[in-house]
Amino acid sequence: MISYSNVTKAYGEIVAVSGLNLEIRTGEFFGLLGPNGAGKTTIMRMTATLTPLTTGQITIDGQPISRNLVEVKQKIGVVPQYSNLEGELTARENLEYHGRLYGLGRNERKQRIDELLEFSELTERRNDPAKNFSGGMQRKLMIAKTLMHDPEILLLDEPTVGLDASTRRRIWDFLRQVKAKGLTIFLTTHYLEEAQMLCERVGLIDEGRLVLADAPDKVIQSVGQFVLEYFVDGHTNQEFFMDKDTAIAAAQYVNGDIKVRETNLEDVFIKMTNKDLGVRNEI
Repeated sequence: MISYSNVTKAYGEIVAVSGLNLEIRTGEFFGLLGPNGAGKTTIMRMTATLTPLTTGQITIDGQPISRNLVEVKQKIGVVPQYSNLEGELTARENLEYHGRLYGLGRNERKQRIDELLEFSELTERRNDPAKNFSGGMQRKLMIAKTLMHDPEILLLDEPTVGLDASTRRRIWDFLRQVKAKGLTIFLTTHYLEEAQMLCERVGLIDEGRLVLADAPDKVIQSVGQFVLEYFVDGHTNQEFFMDKDTAIAAAQYVNGDIKVRETNLEDVFIKMTNKDLGVRNEI
């Protein structure tokens, strides 16, 4: 569905994305994980045709996005990190406005609005201004608005940033419903649990370079299912093992504050880049 071939984006001497090669399959839920400044949003903006490439090529269904902008944009729905709703407009009017921008006829707009308000559980709030909605309701409305023109690809840039844990999980359930409709979903996120819960494959990116891309469980298995973590002389050290018993046995030979736990995606990232993602799983 989406193919990146040697994609590079540079701003003067600063290289934001370097030599990206990646395939996102039709109907796949793919997540891109990395620290701030790693290049995630730049990749998302290039895919959405908002930022031009420096070199390389991005294709959607085999069509280069640089040569088929109108057709490509019809296939893409973009949910940015920050709200793009018209706060003074009602939920219905926000959807109506988006439908008009994409040239939907009156009857089609009405049908899509009714369907999406029901789908996003906002029917009873259809006539309320978007500015009066909670963060979770606004995020649902943003996604519903993006679905108005029936795109094949949904691009989500940090879709649950700033939301509390309970609201975040409701958005996850909503995204699972969206995925069930057959869309290809490309997600960037800081939340490790979000990536592990939602994505069929994840990519880890560091300083504009893709470190690896695979199913979350395979990414973790590549370093070991369990980690022995111990704090000595002001530093946290980690050793990885394929099974818990071996990790516990190894703990006998180390000093300090010791913990044996399951490996997560951040552990993999740190091992491969010697950097901290700066995020944690929810407690």
